[in-house]
Amino acid sequence: MIAYVFLMIIGFSGGALVAAGVCALITSTGIVTRMADQSHTAAFIRTYETIITLGAVFWNLFWIYSIPIRMSLTVAVLIGLFQGVFVGCLAVSLAEALDGIAIFSRRVKLYQGVGMIILFTALGKSIFAVVQFLFL
Repeated sequence: MIAYVFLMIIGFSGGALVAAGVCALITSTGIVTRMADQSHTAAFIRTYETIITLGAVFWNLFWIYSIPIRMSLTVAVLIGLFQGVFVGCLAVSLAEALDGIAIFSRRVKLYQGVGMIILFTALGKSIFAVVQFLFL
């Protein structure tokens, strides 16, 4: 019995640390504030943060307890689209926060076409995600 309690404490602590790390990543990249600033909806930042937190909690519960979710193809596509947009924004925000694109373009002496590189990278990632979802 003591071993199970010990495992529960370790599992909960590990989950809390991972959740704190994800929240720190989202906060440090400024994805929520940047998206609110770009969409001129800064008054809703608290709502955005609440929705992100609730989404993470509910998806974790569905995943941990293997709750079957019955949904139509349209709902599944919309959920996948929203998740993809969020992950894409997070990746771009992280790259921007680390100045990865700027450093890369200076090192390879690339002065034009950076926007096209970003666009085709996103398109390639999106197309392969659809291929992977449908065929693999």
